[in-house]
Amino acid sequence: MSKVYVFDHPLIQHKLTYIRDKKTGTKEFRELVDEVATLMAFEITRDMPLEEIEIETPVTTAKTKVLSGKKLAIVPILRAGIGMVDGVLKLIPAAKVGHIGLYRDPATLKPVEYYAKLPADVEERDFIIVDPMLATGGSAIEAINSLKKRGAKSIKFMCLIAAPEGVKVIQEEHPDVDIYIAALDEKLDDHGYIVPGLGDAGDRLFGTK
Repeated sequence: MSKVYVFDHPLIQHKLTYIRDKKTGTKEFRELVDEVATLMAFEITRDMPLEEIEIETPVTTAKTKVLSGKKLAIVPILRAGIGMVDGVLKLIPAAKVGHIGLYRDPATLKPVEYYAKLPADVEERDFIIVDPMLATGGSAIEAINSLKKRGAKSIKFMCLIAAPEGVKVIQEEHPDVDIYIAALDEKLDDHGYIVPGLGDAGDRLFGTK
């Protein structure tokens, strides 16, 4: 079964408080999401493999380490996921960025893919799917499905706030995809919103209603 990592770093928790606060305006909300994404990227890359190389310092030669292994790709789920991309790129500027667009079918209420653009070398990359919220898990499942059917073998899911229902669905449907979150909230309400949550992340990021 996939593992769930809840990042309890004081800086992440501090910033998350103001992300949740309904008085936080669009500009500050966007900046805070960006900052938390950077802090989470630091944690999510902790297990990246290293290899030893030899370099010359101004004093002598030295054996030191650089990243090795697969290259990274970040895939936001449109549209709210876009708000987390730049924060991750600050730490991993060489990462490629794909995009997956989903809409909810009004009849079935299930997510339907309307757009997918990924790096050409899908099988060669480690993917991090980013989305601020993990509620019912429907969009996350469809995004993971989209990557896998195109050949992705290594996928992680990263979000700010998750409901237990969404975490359970990913673990059941994709036990090979680990989940990285800043907070595990109480539940979903009758409308599918995370409680206590932060409202609609897309609207708060982009100033829409």
